[in-house]
Amino acid sequence: MLYDSKFSKLAELKNELDKYRPLKPDVLKQLKEYFRIGLTYTSNAVEGNTLTESETKVVIEDGITIAGKPVNDHMETLGHSDAYDEICELAKKRGFAEQDILKLHRLFYHRINENEAGHYRKTGVVITGTDYIPPPAAKVPSEMERFVKELQDLRNRLHPVELAAHVHLELANIHPFVDGNGRVERLLMNLVLLQNGYPIAIIPPVVRADYITALVKTNHGNSVPFFNFISCMAYETMKDYIRIIKQM
Repeated sequence: MLYDSKFSKLAELKNELDKYRPLKPDVLKQLKEYFRIGLTYTSNAVEGNTLTESETKVVIEDGITIAGKPVNDHMETLGHSDAYDEICELAKKRGFAEQDILKLHRLFYHRINENEAGHYRKTGVVITGTDYIPPPAAKVPSEMERFVKELQDLRNRLHPVELAAHVHLELANIHPFVDGNGRVERLLMNLVLLQNGYPIAIIPPVVRADYITALVKTNHGNSVPFFNFISCMAYETMKDYIRIIKQM
């Protein structure tokens, strides 16, 4: 499927959204909880988590386990919910540091593997479905330092949604963790959006194949499909965000 750029239309939607601001605290709270479930479900589902959206809601809000579903699926759900809280807090400031990235991974992953949570990988990794080879483990710390440092300049040059897509893509290329990279990539992407006054961008599992295809194309020098794809996801989520505000 072809995804056209939505950057110009995003500007129109952003202007419309800003007319409703500042939002009342109770409205903000309800929006936060609505998108907690949506982002946690979709981000996990893209990676193969078997919990449905309604099951995700039950696990997070009621603390009830789902019979017949893997323990790790529950742990990923609780961890992602914790990490979501963290990006909502980080959204109150400008930018982020390496320690913020490590903390997001730790919050998401500590129930699954305490020893690896919040630490860069010490081994090489293979990304299934692509011939791309991430940098060796020894180079990960320096690559992450470079990545965060370069963002200082990019914040002044890129459209906020373009910057968010860039952050996702750079982290995907470095692949700094032994597992949980995709979840952290999408959390960090959404942190950038929140810090710039945009709602989060949800990637539904129904477009998983398009998402992965766009990512793979970046490994062969064509990043346009990925940036267009993210702009479409941000556009659709913002429409949903405005729809909910109007109803409330």
